[in-house]
Amino acid sequence: MFFMYLCCPEIKPLGKQHMFENKIQKQLNADAQESGAEQAPATATTTAPVEPVATAHDDFDWSVDKRNLTSYSKEEKEKYDKVYDDTFVQLNDGELIKGLVVGLTKTDVVLNIGFKSDGLISLNEFRDIPGLAVGDEVEVMVVEKEDREGHLNLSRRQARITRAWERIVEVHKTGEVITGTVTSKTKGGLIVDVFGMETFLPGSQIDVKPVTDYDQFVGKTMEFKVVKINETIKNAVVSHKALIESDIEAQRAEIMSKLEKGQVLEGTVKNITDFGAFMDLGGLDGLLYITDISWGRISHPSEVLKLDQKVNVVVLDFDDEKKRISLGLKQLTPHPWDVLGENIAEGNVVKGKVVNIEDYGAFLEIQPGVEGLVHVSEITWANSPINAKEFFKLGDEHEAKIVTLDKDSRKMSLSIKQLSADPWNDIETKFAEGSRHTGLVKNITNYGVFVELAPGIGGMIHISDLSWLKRFNHPSEYTKVGSHIDVIILGIDKDNRKLQLGHKQLEEDPWNTLQDTFAIGSIHEGTVTRRDDKGATVQLPYGLEGFAPNRHLNKEDGKSIGADETNQFMVIEFDRNEKRIVVSHTRIWEQGKYEEAEAAKKEARADADKTKKAVKNIQSKVEKATLGDLGVLADLKKKLEGNAGNATPDAAKPE
Repeated sequence: MFFMYLCCPEIKPLGKQHMFENKIQKQLNADAQESGAEQAPATATTTAPVEPVATAHDDFDWSVDKRNLTSYSKEEKEKYDKVYDDTFVQLNDGELIKGLVVGLTKTDVVLNIGFKSDGLISLNEFRDIPGLAVGDEVEVMVVEKEDREGHLNLSRRQARITRAWERIVEVHKTGEVITGTVTSKTKGGLIVDVFGMETFLPGSQIDVKPVTDYDQFVGKTMEFKVVKINETIKNAVVSHKALIESDIEAQRAEIMSKLEKGQVLEGTVKNITDFGAFMDLGGLDGLLYITDISWGRISHPSEVLKLDQKVNVVVLDFDDEKKRISLGLKQLTPHPWDVLGENIAEGNVVKGKVVNIEDYGAFLEIQPGVEGLVHVSEITWANSPINAKEFFKLGDEHEAKIVTLDKDSRKMSLSIKQLSADPWNDIETKFAEGSRHTGLVKNITNYGVFVELAPGIGGMIHISDLSWLKRFNHPSEYTKVGSHIDVIILGIDKDNRKLQLGHKQLEEDPWNTLQDTFAIGSIHEGTVTRRDDKGATVQLPYGLEGFAPNRHLNKEDGKSIGADETNQFMVIEFDRNEKRIVVSHTRIWEQGKYEEAEAAKKEARADADKTKKAVKNIQSKVEKATLGDLGVLADLKKKLEGNAGNATPDAAKPE
């Protein structure tokens, strides 16, 4: 090409050729400068301005051909130079431009955009144009006019994204409805292709109903609204739900304008909650409260309704501003109290299901919406307290007698105990005083045990009537609820429906026969079972219990008897009437010391009496004292004084 230019001055260099010639020219100038620098004196210390060195081609006239003839005049040369320069397209990176397909390969598309060289674009970027052919015109983006290798870098994909983003921004401002294709599923939603650009469809914006299966939408073409854009990262969020809501809003406005209280509408069960069901009235939602579903009691709306079920409902109330509609289902049928059957009358026996239990009784549902109360006083003929929550269970069925019926106030009282005769009418015959029976422990309190002898008949055993010998802090120490116990009828209170029961009276009072066994001063082995600030409870033989004050628990070594310790105890008090025994361990060893002191005193007195008798005998035999006799008498006197000093004082006696 360079040779052609030298031979034909009419042809000006193009593109890389021109750059190559400039590079040669610069290299020649650089060589000339180096040769001139070598000829300069070595001792030069300053650098003078260097004049441009003439080269072989500086005087070359490009307008003169090889015959040394001028081809163009100056005016013609300028004219043709301008025509040539106008053939070059001025491009900038990021610019969108139309290009002509000039070639197709198996992998690329050759595109001419009027630049000094053609561009190559991957064939994958033209997958949306299956019939692409040479001569077609397409829009591309100039990614880079000239990369490191001098190639022109074009992209149709970037051009499509740019145009798509411009369109998306526009429709976001105008609110225009667009069409897109769901291409794939991603975390939290779907990817939608809109104008060739990927946008995000959140799962919450797919439909007005909750959507769990995203795969069913992949590949579908749907209508959307652009609800959010991010200019910085060129990201857009679309919504299909917004279109549905706008349609529903129009339908809602139309329905609200025609809505009236008492109007019957057909609705579809949209959602079921614990407190009711939401009904779709054809674009408008209404709430059917659980209390308005059935005249009878239900624990959850799902007992009557199912999702997507179509039912007729009546409009109870609505609020135009808040757009709330209260619906009713049970109001479509008459109130059950207004259409009671002939069998529901005072004195009749009915059957009902337990639907509610309170402390004061239980409610039985005779038929849906018709309930009666069984008060705790009408459960049994017994006068003992009854817990309704223990007697009744939700869902159980019971027969009861209608005691009172008030249709105006819609109240009914029922009785279970009146299904049988009052057993207290002949109580003296079946449960005479002094008779023995076996009963079931129904309840235990701090002061006694309630025993049921027969349905509706029971009484109480006072805590003091449980045992002759033991004292209990609480009756639960002796028996438990649900256990059987033998009793004796101590008294009958027919008016108040109470029986006085006893248990210890089944046996004779053992205190009458134990008085001799536990006489005062008798010693028995006992075990301390409890101890407090006042003293200790001691378990004695034959099941008796005694009490030892603290000062009577002291041992001879100065220590005190502790809990669970077994030792000897002396009875110091026995009260048969009060059923009380007082014992002492201290009295045992104190009494032993007292007896030892008494024995020593007795022996000393005997020795003194013996000595006195000996002295009298000697005095009677000797008429006159001699010096030797006086010595014997002195020894006898000392002995008497010594014996008198060994006597035990009265303070050693035990208390």
